Amino acid sequence: MPSAKKRCLWPGADPLMIEYHDREWGVPVHDDQKLFEHLILDGAQAGLSWRTILHKRAAYREAFANFDVVKVARFTPSKIERLLLNPGIVRNRLKVTSAVRNAKAFLKVQDEFDTFDKYLWQFVGGGPIHYRRQVMRDIPATSPESDAMSKDLKRRGFNFVGSTICYAMMQAAGLVNDHLVDCFRHRDLVKPGKRRG
Repeated sequence: MPSAKKRCLWPGADPLMIEYHDREWGVPVHDDQKLFEHLILDGAQAGLSWRTILHKRAAYREAFANFDVVKVARFTPSKIERLLLNPGIVRNRLKVTSAVRNAKAFLKVQDEFDTFDKYLWQFVGGGPIHYRRQVMRDIPATSPESDAMSKDLKRRGFNFVGSTICYAMMQAAGLVNDHLVDCFRHRDLVKPGKRRG
């Protein structure tokens, strides 16, 4: 029974949030298409709750060509206007246009580094950082690594990549393990790598 497991408190009783916590959050991601999805969805989350975005994720995947970065980079102004009429996503013009701009910047990073994965993971030295957080208040909104990532992404032309958004992406994509130490997922994810307390 999932309810019998000790887990982080933030999923609450929402079944979709619990499934996301138990299967995805904090799992190291090395697939560029999935990393692009994280980039866009965490940017869409700005000013909103992750629960809101997670419940819209299926609609985002459909609206954004399953996060095929090449296709999104080719979205035209008329396509953007159609997206802004889509009730399944966050209809914020800046966020939608930024997704297209970020897709173009993402492709440039791939050209330079071969993969976005190689670029992104350099900010944590190539492997996940396993923290040992005791309570939710121990989890920061940013870190020196997310500060550096944010600064470099902005320099490369990305939008909606403030340090808080970058840290959320680092948590989601497993660059850091921020499950609380008494959460069953913390133990599942700990592998040889960096540890910080």
